[in-house]
Amino acid sequence: MIPSGGRHAKRPGAIVAVVIGLLALLLIGGILGFAAMREPAPKGEPATAATSPAPPPSLDPAPPVENWPRWGITHTQFSADHEPAKVREQAAHMLEREPMLQNQHIMGWGAGNPEPSPGRYDFRQLDDRMKFISQSKGVPVITLCCAPDWMKGGTPGRTDWTKNATVAPKREHFDDFANLAARIAKRYPNVRHYMVWNEFKGFWDPVNQRWDAEAYTEMYNKVYDALKKVNPQIQVGGPYIPMDSTQRDAGSELKGPWGVMDQRVLDAIGYWLSEKKGADFIVVDGASMTTDKGNVPDDFGALAKFSAITTWLRQKSGDLPVWWAEWYIEPTNSGWSEAKRTAVQAVAMMEFAASGATTALYWNPQRETGKDCPGCLWVPGNGREMPMAGLLSGFTKWFPAGVPLAQVSVSDQRVRVLAQERMMVMVNTTDAELSATVDGKTVTLKPYEIKWSPRGVTG
Repeated sequence: MIPSGGRHAKRPGAIVAVVIGLLALLLIGGILGFAAMREPAPKGEPATAATSPAPPPSLDPAPPVENWPRWGITHTQFSADHEPAKVREQAAHMLEREPMLQNQHIMGWGAGNPEPSPGRYDFRQLDDRMKFISQSKGVPVITLCCAPDWMKGGTPGRTDWTKNATVAPKREHFDDFANLAARIAKRYPNVRHYMVWNEFKGFWDPVNQRWDAEAYTEMYNKVYDALKKVNPQIQVGGPYIPMDSTQRDAGSELKGPWGVMDQRVLDAIGYWLSEKKGADFIVVDGASMTTDKGNVPDDFGALAKFSAITTWLRQKSGDLPVWWAEWYIEPTNSGWSEAKRTAVQAVAMMEFAASGATTALYWNPQRETGKDCPGCLWVPGNGREMPMAGLLSGFTKWFPAGVPLAQVSVSDQRVRVLAQERMMVMVNTTDAELSATVDGKTVTLKPYEIKWSPRGVTG
C-alpha cells in the first residue's frame, strides 16, 4: 500500500508556531478546519527498490467534450483500481456517464515512487490509475507531486513514505524534477493538463515565517519549460497554494464576512504571477473554514470565500482561468448528515460556477472496504452510488465552464439557486422543510434537499 500523505501535511511554519506558543489558537483551529477530509497520516513503509519500467500503457485520447467540463475528481490513496472487478466496473460506469476531469498525483495518493533512483523508473501504480481514467472516459489531469527521495536528500533506491508529502526537492534537483515531469508527459501523451506541485509542500520558510515563493517559482519555471518542450499544447498551471484565512484581521487586502485571507499567501501568489515563465491557468486550493474559528458566519455563508478568492485571482492574474485543485467545507467532527454535507457541497459548487471558476476538482475521500466513507462517490467494496456522485454528474452536464447563467427570482433566500437556460438546481439550506416561489413556481423542499428542475425547452 502506498501511503498518501493525507489531505494536508503540517507545514514547518505551523510546527514552529506551536513551539514558540504564539499561534497555538490558529493551529488548533487549522486542525479542526482542514482535517475534515484528510486520510490517515502515513505510518511509513519498508523502503522500495528501483525496478525497470514497463512499456507505456495504451490509453485512449481524452473524450471530446463540447465545453470544458469544469468539474472533476482527484483520485486519492484508495480508488477504483483498489476495488474488486465488479465495483471497479460500477465506478467506471458512474464516472463515464458525464465525462469529467480526473486528476492523479505522480507519487503518493495511490501512486508509487516513479523514479526510485536516478534514471531508473517504476510507473506501475501510476499506469494503473491512468488506465482507469482512460477506461472511465475521464479527461486526464496530472499533479506533479511529489518528488523521489533522492531529489530531497534521501537515499537513492529507497523510499521513506513518512516524508513524501512534506519535503520539496532541493534546488540542485529542480532540473531532475523537471526532467521527470517531461518523461511523464512523454509517457502519457493523452494528458494535456498539468498542475505543478501540491500546496507549496516543503516551501515554507520557518525562519521568516513566510512562503518561499522564490524557490517554488524557480522550480515551476523549469517544469514549465520542460513540459512545453515536450508539447507546446500542454497546459501548465501553478502555484497550487492553500488559501488560508482567519477570523481575526491581521491586515490583508482580501477579506469579507467569511474571514480574512492570510496576506502571506496573497504575497506568494503575487510573486509567482510576476516571475513565472508562463501559465495557462492559476491553481489554488482551500477550505471554507477559517483556521481559528471554523465556518463563519455559518456553514453556508462561509462559502462566499470561494467566490471572493476566484474573483480576486481573476483580477490579479489578468483573467487567467482559475482552477480549484481541492476544496473543503466541513469541520472535523461536525456530526453532519450526508444530506447536509451534500447540500453544503452543492452551494460551494454554485459559488464556483457563479464566480467564473474554470475548474473545480473534488478530492474524493474513498476508503478501504468496510470503512465508513462520508462524502465518497461510491460505497467502498460495494459500489453503490453515494449522493456526491450524482451531484458531480449533474453539475458536469448542466454547468460546464462558459455556460451562460440565468438570474431567477427566489422568494426565500434560504433557498439557493443556480440556473441556466434549460435547467436549474435548488438547495434548501435549512434543517426543516420549506416552500418557496422559485422562477415563478412554488416548490417544497425537504430539509437540505437538492432538487433539479427543467427550465424552458430541454433537449
